[in-house]
Amino acid sequence: MIFEHEIPSGSKLYFGESARIKREIEFVSAEMLENFGFEEIVTPIFSYHQHESFDDLKSLVRLNDAQNHEVTLRADSTADVVRIVTKRLGRSTASKKWFYIQPTVTFPTTEQYQIGAEVIDGRFDEVVRTTVALLGEIGAQPLMQVANIRIPHLLNEKYGVSLEVLKAMHVEQILRCDLPWIEALVRLNSVEDLADLSVFPDDIRQELERIKHAIEKVAYDKLVISPLFYAKMRYYDSLTFRMFEGNSLLATGGIYNIDGVEAAGFALYTDACIASKMNKGNSNE
Repeated sequence: MIFEHEIPSGSKLYFGESARIKREIEFVSAEMLENFGFEEIVTPIFSYHQHESFDDLKSLVRLNDAQNHEVTLRADSTADVVRIVTKRLGRSTASKKWFYIQPTVTFPTTEQYQIGAEVIDGRFDEVVRTTVALLGEIGAQPLMQVANIRIPHLLNEKYGVSLEVLKAMHVEQILRCDLPWIEALVRLNSVEDLADLSVFPDDIRQELERIKHAIEKVAYDKLVISPLFYAKMRYYDSLTFRMFEGNSLLATGGIYNIDGVEAAGFALYTDACIASKMNKGNSNE
């Protein structure tokens, strides 16, 4: 029996303090992003192309349009923003910097509000600094995890490490690989660990140096390196970052390629940011 006041598991309800903080975070973020030169875009909640972004299509909520073509509810904003800006808007706009404030929906009934931005031909350090500035405005200084998805792809394609093992981060199985430098790669964690990369083969070393150079440009203190991390979105093809407070994921982003368009972007997870701000408010009482 479903009571009349019940809402589906995973859906969102804001009221009172949480609704006020949500509005405040979204307003401040929109104002800052406009000052940074971003234009706002709101994409349709229905999409024909979401399946191209996900490895696991089970997360998509599917239905059909009037012509019986399969559509899905928006589960990710990045791909649709890039396609709409570069293909639909085309010559009608010269802007390469766009932001959005909107929810995503995944199966079966999970809503996730996001504040995100995409920069066509953008740089990794640019989107990281923007993310840090937005989080700083709400009083958050989370731990940043930096990775490079080319490393797990190299391990899989050239060195025979199963991509499924890498996705699941089965460290014991990874360490059993017959590679003399694999333990050094697994244990690589801090900025200091990037000082001497001579133990690694040229291709792995080159991708680790990409991380090193990116970190130097970002200049963020609370930072760890995760060379084996595999981003779940198909379009990421190089440097990525995630930002945590405890076990709570506040933001993600990185460099990606969608239909030949090189770009960089990020997303703040509004719900986690609201919880962070509310927790800090309660702790100060």
